[in-house]
Parts: sequence; C-alpha cells; structure tokens
Amino acid sequence: MARTNAARPPTRPRGEAPGKRLPKAERREQLLETAEQIAREEGTEALTLGHLAERAGVSKPIAYEHFETRSGLLIALARQIDDRQVAALIEALKRTQKRLEDVARVVSAAYMHCCATVGPQWFAILAALKGDEQMDAVERELLDRYVTIYRDALAPCVQLSKRELHLRCVAIIGAAEALAAEMFRGRTDESAAAKALESLIVQWLSKGG
Repeated sequence: MARTNAARPPTRPRGEAPGKRLPKAERREQLLETAEQIAREEGTEALTLGHLAERAGVSKPIAYEHFETRSGLLIALARQIDDRQVAALIEALKRTQKRLEDVARVVSAAYMHCCATVGPQWFAILAALKGDEQMDAVERELLDRYVTIYRDALAPCVQLSKRELHLRCVAIIGAAEALAAEMFRGRTDESAAAKALESLIVQWLSKGG
C-alpha cells in the first residue's frame, strides 16, 4: 500500500511513557516491530530511518544508531522475520516423530505457511535491496540455514550420507521456492503446494532413493 500524506501519531511500546529511555536491546526490538508495521501498512518504500523514528516516537539519531542505513534496517527486518519463522519450525520439529513422512509433512507445511503469511513482506524487502551485496550474502546465509535444518531433521529418517543428504536438501529448498512462486502467481494454493513438496521429499528420500 502506498504511503499516505496524512500525519500519523508516533508508535510507542504499550505502556511506555513519553521520553522513557529503553535498554538498547528493547529499543531495537521496538524499532523493528514498528518497521514491520510500516512495511505491512504502507509498503517498504515508506520504510526510511526518518519515518521509522517518527512512527516510533524517537529521534532520528536513535534510529541511525541502531541501523546506520536504510539497507541496514531492511536487512535487520528480514533477519527478524526469518528468525521468527525458523523458531516456529524448530519448535514444531521437536514435537514431531522421527519418521520421514511426519518430518516431510511438518517442514513442507511450515515452509508454505511461512510463504503465505510473510512472503509478500519478504519479497518486498528483497526487491527493495536488489543488487545489495550485503543482502545477497544474508539471503544465501538464510537459505543455508534452512538447508541445515532440513538435513538435520531428516537425517534420522533416511539412509544417505551426510553429504548426499545435504545436496538433496539444497535441491528440496530450490523446489520449495519454485512451488512458492507458483502459489504467489495464483496457480496453486498453500495446501496443494505443501502436499507437493511433502510428496517430493518422501519419494526422493525413502529407502535412500
């Protein structure tokens, strides 16, 4: 949604009095929460450090102290969104039996649900940072993290070497991204995309394949 010209009241953490100084970690969390709200309501094009400071009810130097640049803010926001999704996936895996079918179902459903819920924000951030070398490195790092999570979750369920399983998980993440793209184009829905990814994982990894 395009940013409007209407004045908006500053956004403060619930219960925070004007002028209250928060510990640095809490202030950063407040700023990121406000940044995510701006991105959701107004679009990433509205997400500047000056506008963030205004919405959060702090001075511009505070926003610059935490993120330095607009790119730094967007990258921090991307990391926070991804960290939240990873935490939910890991928690779900803790409750999942170490059976290939069960693990495949959980990771597939989690991936597609993540894409359906925060995908638009995520891709808007990527578009805003297209060509940014630091964001390219961060994106590779986050993809590698998913590969590692999948590999470690699937390892007890398959008869493959660690290296072979790692390579197959790289390909699985690639397939997941392709299915997510189909979902964003309106050619499939979240449930069908998750089922397709689940089937691919089971068929490719069962009995060492």
